[in-house]
Amino acid sequence: MNDSRLRSGLSLWQVVIIGIAYMTPMTVFDTFGIVSGVTEGRVPMAYLLALVAVLLTALSYGRLVKLYPEAGSAYTYARGTCGSQFGFLVGWSSLLDYILLPMINSLLSGIYLRSLFPHIPPALFIMAFTLLVAFINCRNIKLLANLNVIFVGLPVILMGIFIYLVIQGVSHHAGSGHVWTLAPLLNGNASVLPLIGGAAMLCFSFLGFDAVTTLSGDTRNPGKVIPRAIFITALSGGLIFFVAAWFIQLYYPNNAQFKNPDEAMPEIVLYVGGKFFQSVFLVAILVNTFASALASHASAARLLNIMGRDNIFPQKFFGYNHPQTHSPLYCILFVSGISMTAVFFNLDTAVSLISFGALVAFSSVNISVLMHFAVLKKQINSLREGINNVVMPLLGLLTVAVMWFNLDKDALELGLTWAALGAAYLVYCKLTNKVVVLSEV
Repeated sequence: MNDSRLRSGLSLWQVVIIGIAYMTPMTVFDTFGIVSGVTEGRVPMAYLLALVAVLLTALSYGRLVKLYPEAGSAYTYARGTCGSQFGFLVGWSSLLDYILLPMINSLLSGIYLRSLFPHIPPALFIMAFTLLVAFINCRNIKLLANLNVIFVGLPVILMGIFIYLVIQGVSHHAGSGHVWTLAPLLNGNASVLPLIGGAAMLCFSFLGFDAVTTLSGDTRNPGKVIPRAIFITALSGGLIFFVAAWFIQLYYPNNAQFKNPDEAMPEIVLYVGGKFFQSVFLVAILVNTFASALASHASAARLLNIMGRDNIFPQKFFGYNHPQTHSPLYCILFVSGISMTAVFFNLDTAVSLISFGALVAFSSVNISVLMHFAVLKKQINSLREGINNVVMPLLGLLTVAVMWFNLDKDALELGLTWAALGAAYLVYCKLTNKVVVLSEV
């Protein structure tokens, strides 16, 4: 580790802030009505189950970061433990998650801003939003981390105000005794299957906790910091989701009050805080989208940069880092170009593709732990080793399998098509003796 890395690299909490920004905490309001219907009014319990499932995979990520501290991502771990061909397919599939999320954030910015300024074409908002995100990402990574403190802090403060208004409203109408109750957690229903279905849906809210692994090259002492950051990011995001869901469920025990449960967010905020608070909340959602765009843009560019340095993509372009800012400049511009296509893209299709890429990454990380520790190193001779190296990653795989079964059909078909293109490229490399892509670590 050189001195400049120690002086200029990201700290633990800067990495965590970027990870939380990537996860967009206010998504709990967007999905509440849907999940409340599925779980029969037990959204907080579903979040707890989802958090446990995600933490199992987070533990696998943390173990692999210690093996590959300098260049993170599921791609690196799969390549190092299961071979370069498997690693390439994982990296190729994961690109769906990393590259399309910045584009979706650009698309959402156009939707939100158009609602405020209906006479201006959304394409102008999308281009301006994307250019601003690219400009900040081209600067030193610390600038992005420091700005995200503000962009994450504002929505969290508004969520705190929302909780205060809920407590005041419930106390006024039903008495203070009704505020501190376990009703939001249990809600009088003991059925398990609806909870599992709801938890599987909510696992997708955690997409992005793993993106902090791509910041290994920008972090002080990554072998120590990144594993902790992964776990803290997932846990912090889960707690934010849980607390917010608890108080929303307290105010809305079921979906009876919503005109449109699938898009209940505006109604949730309106009934609790009034029209002005609703307007402020919508602005905060736009800020949250900007924070997510900054974080996802940075992660996507760094994954491309890692694959460029490995010569999977043209090294001169994708492997380039600016000598002053140390940012992967060309990769940032490349992601910006893709984000600009939000002008033409369909939101539903992009969201479904992201889910496929994330599940490939989650699955491969748990497989990589099994392969490295249990198969290659054969560290299964004691009870502790058996639990750490076999049981825990298998449990992680099991929870990811539940998410696979709940994946949208269109997402599966489109994702498999994308994966098939990657496989075809591998065949092409084999036939043309382009072994540089297929070389082992």
